[in-house]
Amino acid sequence: MINIIVITHGDFGAYLIEAAETIVGAQVEGLKNVSISPRLSFERIRQIIEETVKETDFSDGMIFMIDMPGGTPMNVVLPLVKDTDKTAVICGININMMISAFAYRKTLNFENLIAKILEDGKKSICEVKRLLLKK
Repeated sequence: MINIIVITHGDFGAYLIEAAETIVGAQVEGLKNVSISPRLSFERIRQIIEETVKETDFSDGMIFMIDMPGGTPMNVVLPLVKDTDKTAVICGININMMISAFAYRKTLNFENLIAKILEDGKKSICEVKRLLLKK
């Protein structure tokens, strides 16, 4: 199974996980969440993320789901995993991406899961009124 670490500012990731689990079921293994706070130093955040990474199995692959590109979570994770095979750092996560990750991480291979997460995330970004009014 492909493991997932969600790293976000505040409790955003925890809420996304909770919402996605409501839809696809509890993820009892292979999922970790790291909520970072502005009250923590960059060094402490790096330490927490390093400890979480060390505790996690990379054998089937590891996906880091991060709230935004260019933020502290991304800036800490990239140096840690840049030379590690079967890792991906996906930024800009939304609930559709989380649902796809949870629903398919046991059945899709690493590369196909990344593609599925990105595809479903992009599909979910739309202005619905204009889509409904198209003829």
